Amino acid sequence: MNPFACWIARLSCLGLCFWGNQAQTQSAAPGLFEGQNDVGDNRKPGFAEYHPESQTYLVGGGGENMWFTNDAFHFVWKKMEGDFAFEARVGWVGEGGNAHRKGCLMIRQTLDADSPYIDAAVHGDGLTSLQFRETTGGMTREIQSNVTKPVRLRIVRQGDAFSLWLAGEGGEMVSSGCAHRLAFTGAVYVGLAVCAHDNSTLEKARFSGISMQTSIKSTVDKPVLQSTLETISIASKDRKMIHHSLDHFEAPNWSRDGHFLLYNGQGKMWRMMLGGGQPEPVDTGFANRCNNDHGISFDGKTLAISDQSRDGKSLIYTLPVGGGTPRQVTSTGPSYWHGWSPDGKSLVYCGERGGEFDVYSISAEGGPETRLTTAKGLDDGPEYTADGKWIYFNSDRTGTMQIWRMAPDGSGQEQVTRDSLNNWFAHPSPDGRWIVFLSYEPDVKGHPANKNVLLRLMPMAGGPIETLAKLFGGQGTINVPSWSPDSRNVAFVSYEFVTAPGK
Repeated sequence: MNPFACWIARLSCLGLCFWGNQAQTQSAAPGLFEGQNDVGDNRKPGFAEYHPESQTYLVGGGGENMWFTNDAFHFVWKKMEGDFAFEARVGWVGEGGNAHRKGCLMIRQTLDADSPYIDAAVHGDGLTSLQFRETTGGMTREIQSNVTKPVRLRIVRQGDAFSLWLAGEGGEMVSSGCAHRLAFTGAVYVGLAVCAHDNSTLEKARFSGISMQTSIKSTVDKPVLQSTLETISIASKDRKMIHHSLDHFEAPNWSRDGHFLLYNGQGKMWRMMLGGGQPEPVDTGFANRCNNDHGISFDGKTLAISDQSRDGKSLIYTLPVGGGTPRQVTSTGPSYWHGWSPDGKSLVYCGERGGEFDVYSISAEGGPETRLTTAKGLDDGPEYTADGKWIYFNSDRTGTMQIWRMAPDGSGQEQVTRDSLNNWFAHPSPDGRWIVFLSYEPDVKGHPANKNVLLRLMPMAGGPIETLAKLFGGQGTINVPSWSPDSRNVAFVSYEFVTAPGK
């Protein structure tokens, strides 16, 4: 086709358009897709071409960004319902371009610029993430993968659960650990999206090896539970995947020097360096049934663990943070550690005595324990503030689980949260400004696993509570202290049932 004819054909694809919150209408629908549109404000109109000989799609997109409350990009789509797996290779055409330009496998409720959506996005610099907007006009969030520049990517929908899968050159498609739950209504728009991250230009991406598999339930193995170690910024609320596994693990502690995370799994303690690599076991000697109640002293030298190797009852031990022989602290069980005093001289914990769960304190050297709470019901999760003035804990003494605090001697007990949710495991930040905690729905009893939960943040001095993240988790997500030393990030574990679509 000569250049003039190409230009005329392109104009016929573009059709009539208008700006604002609506998509710009286009008529052409190449290949297996039904339509294409510029979504949002695009100074440079986009396009999509299908090349049947190579079965590839060339998509050009402009737009300032796909972020915050509104998006601007080019979208080639088809409408779909039910479960599916959508897969493709994504490659940029041409050198340069903005490092934040995005080529995406997109799932969208509407073609409006502020629509709820979720996508698997490859950025110009290779960053790969699961991005989502949960409500119309809401803020965009993301979970960043620890894999960059994947050769292929896949987004899988199973009900309200979405997961990101990645593969390197010649490698097997595996779960990235990035997963999120988002409720769409009816049919959704599914397709290929390109954003230039620069409204004055047009970026092009080539999508190949496209697969849309809709018969997931008849072609998959039994779902398995994956565990994902993540961090979240309290400022941006963006999440970063650190490590994931089909092995079950729980409860991260952030090291006092900020270099690594500790967590428990398969009865052991594990160290995960934040610079990358694989987790390494921590030597805990005979203690090979460690549970999810453990943490590092304020000086960073000593680790407290709760282990039930002896007589099946959880007891508290201390050992060097790098590993060593545990030294028993509590003589009575079950005892579940939760907090160090800032001077390292005392531990606080939840203990069951005579059928009642209460908060106790004890010298880090061992000896007699002191009961700090006496209310009927469950008192759990005690943790010192960095200045040593308060112990925060959770209690169901009012009928629902709420956050409380008291002086280190147990006096002055006062309620901190007063809402309809069940709030667990309050963790004061090192700088004394914040409390992060886990919230269950009102009808959930205890702190079970595999529930839709919230990570929430409130000022320690009092004030509005905000949601940091919605996730699938609960037991094991954030049982123990998990703030970064600079009080900017929190570590946690999310969970998701995943299945690998058949070939």
